[in-house]
Amino acid sequence: MSVRQSLLSILAQGPCYGYQLRHEFDRRTGSVWPLNVGQIYNTLERLERDALVARGAADAQGHVYWEITDSGRIEVERWMSSPVERGQATRDELAIKVTIAATLPGSDAAAVIASQRDASRSHLESLHRLRSSREDSTPEGLAWSLVVDSMLASADAELRWLDHVEARLAEHPQHALALGLTPDRPKRGRPTRTGSAALV
Repeated sequence: MSVRQSLLSILAQGPCYGYQLRHEFDRRTGSVWPLNVGQIYNTLERLERDALVARGAADAQGHVYWEITDSGRIEVERWMSSPVERGQATRDELAIKVTIAATLPGSDAAAVIASQRDASRSHLESLHRLRSSREDSTPEGLAWSLVVDSMLASADAELRWLDHVEARLAEHPQHALALGLTPDRPKRGRPTRTGSAALV
């Protein structure tokens, strides 16, 4: 999640102070990923360092308002017009756990999958209950529901992936998947990245 670009985008609407930015961020994301004020001020200081925002004067209540610069507006336009890049090598704990269980002699990958499926189904059900608990006819409600819909899609995809893994593992006898420790001793230094190893 890009806090930096999110705060810049909000500032493109007009000057804000720190707590106000946190409130505006929460309104637009359904308060699903709450930011602490320290994180906001650290981000604002980095944005100021990079000449994307400018610190204004304090008001009568002591609120320091931050304003976006022309460079900041260009950054917002660039962010909004660019797709989010998803790294192909992002480490996913569940994928790692399942593949280790599938290749570790004596490990019960089917039990790992079954346990995860129960937890994933429970999570999906709780998300469905959460989704139906709130009206989404207001702008804030719509923002919240879109975030929860994204979480629902991810939870559903996780269950489908577990079904896929179970079907793939069923195609092979368990002993055929087991990997013992290799007798090869790796050399010191970084291994050469080739083929699928380059994805790790």
